[in-house]
Amino acid sequence: MGIVGGRVAQEDAQPAQLELSIVMPCLNEAETVATCVRKAHRFLAEHHVAGEVLVADNGSTDGSAGLAAAAGARVVSVPLRGNGAALLGGIQAARGRFVIMGDADDSYNFLDLMPFLAGLRAGADLVMGNRFTGGIAPGAMPALHRYLGNPAFSFLGRLFFGSTVRDFHCGLRGFRRDRFAGLGMVSLGFEFCSEMVIKATFNGWRVVEVPTTLSPDGRSRRPHLRTWRDGFRHLRFFLLYSPRWLFFYPGLLLAGVGLLLGVPTTLAPLPVGGVSLDVDSLVAAAGMVVVGYQMVLFAIFTKVYAGAEGFLPAGRWTRWVSNEFRLERGLAASALLVAAGAVGMVVSVLHWKGVGYGAVDPRRELRIVVPSVTALIVGCQTAAASLFIGILGIRHRTDEVEVVEAELERVRP
Repeated sequence: MGIVGGRVAQEDAQPAQLELSIVMPCLNEAETVATCVRKAHRFLAEHHVAGEVLVADNGSTDGSAGLAAAAGARVVSVPLRGNGAALLGGIQAARGRFVIMGDADDSYNFLDLMPFLAGLRAGADLVMGNRFTGGIAPGAMPALHRYLGNPAFSFLGRLFFGSTVRDFHCGLRGFRRDRFAGLGMVSLGFEFCSEMVIKATFNGWRVVEVPTTLSPDGRSRRPHLRTWRDGFRHLRFFLLYSPRWLFFYPGLLLAGVGLLLGVPTTLAPLPVGGVSLDVDSLVAAAGMVVVGYQMVLFAIFTKVYAGAEGFLPAGRWTRWVSNEFRLERGLAASALLVAAGAVGMVVSVLHWKGVGYGAVDPRRELRIVVPSVTALIVGCQTAAASLFIGILGIRHRTDEVEVVEAELERVRP
C-alpha cells in the first residue's frame, strides 16, 4: 500500500466508504495531537458527517501515536521521514470521499472545517485555507514568514504557474481523494503543499479559497520547519517546475541585451552617457549572447522532456517543438550560422594577408572576428541542440507507434 506500513494494509482490507477523512501528519506532537483529534471528532459529530480522523505518525518517539489512538484516531505508521511522506501515507490510507489535512500542532481550528467541506460538496476539487483573510493571531506566525516569505512565495506561485491561490502554504486544505492520485505527487518534505497547488493548477482543478484562522501552536519544542533551509528548498522547487523563469526568460533577456550592445559596437564605438563602448564591450556582448542562447536551449530541452514524461504540462511552443520541429531544419539553420561565421573568418584572414601577415589593427579585426566566432559557436550549439531534441523525441514517437500497433491489433479480423 505505497509508503504506508503493513499494519494499515490489514486494517484497510475491507475499507468502508466515508464522506470525509481528516488527516494529520504527526512527528512528536504529544502535547497537542490528542487535542486536535478530539476537536476533529467533535466537528464530525456536531455536523453529522460520516468521517474518520487519521493520524499519520512519522516515527514519533514521545508517545504521540498512543495518545492519538487513545483520543479516537486511526493511526497509521509512515516510516519514510518527511512532512510530505507522512501526508502521502495518510492520504493513501484514507477512506473518505474527501480529505481535509492539517497539522497536529493545534495551530489550525479543526472545529471550523465546514467551509472546506461545503466547498468540496459544491464541486471544488481543492479548497485552500487563507490565513491572511481569516486571521493570524499574535505570535502564530513569525514576522519574516508573515510579511515576506509567505506573500513572496504566493506571488511567485501566481506569477510562475498561473495559480489564483493567495496563501500558497496554508497547511489546512481539503480535496477530492479520487483525483489526488492523478497529481503524481513526489515531494517528501515541506514542498509537498506547494507541489499540490502547482499540480492542481496544471491539471485544471477547480480551486477555491476560504478564510481560516491560525493560532500559536501548543507545543513547547522548536518547530520542524527551518526558515532558511526550507525557504531555499521551496524556491528551488518553484524554479525547477518553471523552466520559463529558470532558463527561458533570463536567457532571452541576456541574449537580447547582448545583441542590443553588440550590434552597434560591431560597426563603431558606441557612446553611452560620457563613456565609449568599444571592442571590449563587444566581447562581453558576444559572451552574453552565447550564454543567453544556451539558457533558452535548456528551457526547450526541459519542457520537451518534462512534457513527454508528463510531470510538466506541454505548452504551445513545446508542442510546436515536439510536433513541428524537424532535425533537418535545425541542421540547416546551424549550417547557415556556421557558414556566416566562416565567411567572417575568411574576411579576417584576407585582411591579415593584405598587410603581409604582419600587425593588424586589433579593433578593426575584432569587429569582424568576434561576431564571426559568435556565429560559429551559436551554429554549433544549434546543431547539437537539434540532435538532442531529436533524441528526446525518440521515446515519445515510440509510444505513439505502440498506440497505433495496439489499435491495429484491436481491429484486426
